[in-house]
Amino acid sequence: MLYGSETWPVRKENEVALQRAGMRMVRQMCGVKVTDRFPSNELRERIGIDNIILVLQQNRLQEYGHVLRKEDNDWVKKCMKYEVEGSRPTGRPKRTYREVVERTVKHVS
Repeated sequence: MLYGSETWPVRKENEVALQRAGMRMVRQMCGVKVTDRFPSNELRERIGIDNIILVLQQNRLQEYGHVLRKEDNDWVKKCMKYEVEGSRPTGRPKRTYREVVERTVKHVS
């Protein structure tokens, strides 16, 4: 479910959708219906898994650390530092990978 999530610029509505889908799977594995009203944390503990957003953040930071340890002439590291020239479209700019990682680091520490 989180394949390639290290590079996703996740928005709040994406996080909510991931949590809903993850809890739907957890409930199905536990054999519990929504109407049984079990707390999500209790069901996750029963299976032994973490919150999906926490796992997403851990994957993102792990990949970011991996890229930072690469050599300076590596193309992946160059792409991370690359700044696009020219004017941006009107409206609110899309969140970049760097902004997402910085927000995750700030949230974790």
